[in-house]
Order: sequence, then structure tokens, then C-alpha cells
Amino acid sequence: MKHTILVIFLILQVITTNISSQTKSRELFRIDDTSVSVSEFKRVYEKNLGLVVDDDSKKIDNYLDLYINYKLKVKEAYDLNLDTLKSYRIELENYKNQLIAPYLQDNSTIKRLVEEAYFRTVNEIKVSHLLIKVSEKGIPEDTIKAYNKALNARNRVLKGETFEEVALDVSEDPSVKVNKGNLGYFTAFKMVYNFEKNAYNTKVGEVSQPFRTKFGYHIVKVDNLRKSRGEFEVAHILIRDQSSFGKVRIDSIYQKLKKGLQFHNLAKQYSEDTGTKNIGGKLPRFGSGVMVEEFENEVYNIKKINGISSPFKTRFGWHIVKLLKKIPVPDFESIKKKIELRVKRGERSKLSGEVMMKKLKNKYHVQINDTFYNDLKVSSIPDVLSFEKNKTILTINKSKVKLDKFQDFLKLRNGHNLKLLFQRFIDEELIEYFKKDLINIEPEVRNTYSEYKEGLLLFELMQKKIWEKSSKDSIGLKKFYFSKLATYKSQSLEEIKGKVISDYQKTLEEKWISELRKKSKIIIRDKELKKLKKTYNQS
Repeated sequence: MKHTILVIFLILQVITTNISSQTKSRELFRIDDTSVSVSEFKRVYEKNLGLVVDDDSKKIDNYLDLYINYKLKVKEAYDLNLDTLKSYRIELENYKNQLIAPYLQDNSTIKRLVEEAYFRTVNEIKVSHLLIKVSEKGIPEDTIKAYNKALNARNRVLKGETFEEVALDVSEDPSVKVNKGNLGYFTAFKMVYNFEKNAYNTKVGEVSQPFRTKFGYHIVKVDNLRKSRGEFEVAHILIRDQSSFGKVRIDSIYQKLKKGLQFHNLAKQYSEDTGTKNIGGKLPRFGSGVMVEEFENEVYNIKKINGISSPFKTRFGWHIVKLLKKIPVPDFESIKKKIELRVKRGERSKLSGEVMMKKLKNKYHVQINDTFYNDLKVSSIPDVLSFEKNKTILTINKSKVKLDKFQDFLKLRNGHNLKLLFQRFIDEELIEYFKKDLINIEPEVRNTYSEYKEGLLLFELMQKKIWEKSSKDSIGLKKFYFSKLATYKSQSLEEIKGKVISDYQKTLEEKWISELRKKSKIIIRDKELKKLKKTYNQS
């Protein structure tokens, strides 16, 4: 995407797109063996009409001239095999993947996940948990052992032991020594998705069954569910001494505040929070679960902006807090797009992808070579890599997939379960087939892809033929400058170098276009051109 803006503006002053091969329309003009239809020209002309500033360029004859020049450049780029450049192919493939990505998501699943995430944004949950660690790649014996240990912990809680006691005894989360398993309140996107899902799906007061995340097996106890408090901006004064001497000091500061002294100044003078005292005690914006619960509750209980709490104590010391701002949770429509973006970019998108994969398997006819599939039961990766690579192992609709593709796939993968790896390979091939199919059957995707494809190609061509030459050919630039000296009114080359380079590029391009026109045979259908002019009321 690095050249997108340049591409859009450089190509014939926003002339883009090429879809002549896909439309059965009357021919407007021909360049050698390449036909360009009336419908293609009309589509491009109407699309770009509002972007063309120069009135002369809006005239059909002039615009047609520009479009022919554009097509000549495209032809030249292909003749020079610029479409085979590695950098071009990589960038084009990246763009295609970005273009097609939304179509690989199931919209109904995304909609459900967005609504679910909003509910979990406006309703925050308080949870205690314990963790039994096991690696994602752990052997089955370790996985079963961890699951049973979590299940046993759950049974202990159900039989009457407190969750805190059991968590302190068995939890392998290092924070348990401080919080006894209590995670406090959190909302959507604060935890890994499977933890969030299981927490919100457990009723208040109940203990979940063991469930797995990338960290291991968890059980959770849901302590409360309440409306989200939103976020806060506050300033605070901290005295770290938690003894009665600290209490005397914080009370003294509080009395100064009551007499009208400025909170900002007192924080600078007395606060022992070195990270905030120099800015008047101001803390970063925070929501539920960020601060210790006592601190958060005191903030929440301040009802007015600029209101100040009485002194209170946490495990960090004595505090006085001033409320600067309350930021409530926005309504759904206000943050719908933001949530949708997070859903599509986060781990929730896997759920949508799984639904989409099921739809693709129903849409396309997939036939597996049964003999090859049965061989996977007794084969190893080295065995498969030694098989005859031209064997057809899979057919999607009528498209055959050879063994060499699966062999390449295996070289980049770890694992011993060949059947599972083969299923993943099938999924990837289905997605690739869908991508190709989508470009052929979806006009909007096809047109946008074609537009970018040719735009990127012409960027490479212009760089090669015009821009690099004008910037590196210092002798040619000086010669051009001296030939136009009267035009530049004797200004030095250094003074107006940017303008001279621009003029030189224009001259080089005009000469180059003239040469391209001489190289090719151009035929314009006058009858169709007259009809076009009549359509747009041009004489």
C-alpha cells in the first residue's frame, strides 16, 4: 500500500481501471490486438468526471486522448515484463489479501460478536480465578493432569472451602499471593477471549467448569455483575506511611484543602507519588480493574467534578483524590465501528473465520484422493516429501491440486499428525480458491483489484522511464534548463530546481508518449465516438 496515494493521482490525472476483457460491449477503440469497449470508457469517464478540474480535459475528445495514452503505458509495462518484478508481485498480493479479507468474515457472526462485546462493555464483571499451567503444545498426559487438577480444585470449592483458600493452595498464577485469586472488575477486550467468554457465561455466585486458554486451565468464580462505571480522570496526593503518623500528615493536608489551598500546589509539595507529583498528582485515565478496588470506589463516590475525597487508605498508603473528569460508556452507535474493528483484528475473528470455512465447504465440491488420504495413516512427513509430486491429491470443483503444494506446505509446518495437517492444507486451498473465484464473480472486487493492479504497474513504469531518468540525468537536466533559460527569466538552476525537474519530466513524458503512439496501431470507432458525444451533449 506504500504507493497508493501517488498511484491514484499520477495516472492520467485519476484515470484508472481496465476491465475491457470482461464486458461484451461495442468497441470504442483498439490498440493493436487489445480492444477497449464503450462501456469501459463510460464507466471510467463518469467515475472521474468530478475529479477532473480542467474543463478541457472533461471534453470527450481530450479525455479519450488521455485514456489512449494510459492504455499505451499499460501495454508498455506488460511488454517490459514489469508485472513479473518480485517487489510488484509481493505488493499486489498483499493488496489483494487486504481487499478480500472482509469477504473471509461471516457478517452475521461479526454482528453477533460486536453486540456481545458491547454488552460486556456496558456491564463489567468481578471474577476470582485460579490457574493450572500447561503449555499449548503440552503432551496429552500433561494436559489431562492439569485438567484434573483444576477439576479437583473446583470440587473443593463446591464442597465448602473458600475460593481464596483453594486458590492460595493450588493456583499457579504468581499474582495469587497478592490478590488471592481476585481479579477485580473487567470488561470486554481486557482478557483473552476464552477467559472473558467463560467468565460472562458463568452466573453470579457460581464456579465454572475448567476451561483452557493459552496459559493453561482455569476455573472462575463470578462475584458480581454490574453496569460499567466508565472511565475517570483524577489527581491524587499520596502519603506512603500507613501508620498513625501518615494519617496525621494526610489529615493536615486535607485541612489545608478545606481552607482553600490549591490541590495542584499541595500535590507538588507533599505527594510521595514521584511519577505524578510534578504534574499536580494527575493520573492517567483509567477504568474498572486498573486501580485497587478501594481507590476506585472512593473515586466513584465523588459526585461532582473537581470534588475532593476525604483521606482514605489502600495498601499503597494514604490518599486524597480530586475528580477531574467522568467519561461514561458511549452509546452503541457511537462506538460500534470501533468495536467492530477490534473484533475483526482480534482473536474473536477466528470464530467468524470458522463459520466462513464451513460455508466454503458447503459451497464448493471438495474431492479427496482416498488412496492418498489412507496412506497418511502410516506415513511420516519424510515419506510424503518423497512421494511423486505430480499426483493429484485434491480437487476443488474442477481445479486439481497436486501433491507438490502439500509438500511445500509440510516444509513450513511442525507436527506429526499428517491427517490434521492435511485438513489445514485443505482449508488453505479452499480460501485460495475462494479468492480467485471472488475476483472473477464480484464486480466491485474485480474492478478495484484491476484498478490497483494497473496503478501499481504504471508506478513502476513511470519510475523507470521518467522519474529516475529526470533525477539522475544531471547533464540532460542542465541542457534542458539552458534551452528554456528565457522562460525561467535567468533564475539559477538551484533556485528553481524543483520546477525545472517537473518541466523536464513533462517534456520527457510527451516525447515518450509520441514514441509509444508510433509503435502501435490505434483505431478509433468514429461512429461510437459520435454517440458518446451526443450522450454527454458535446459537439
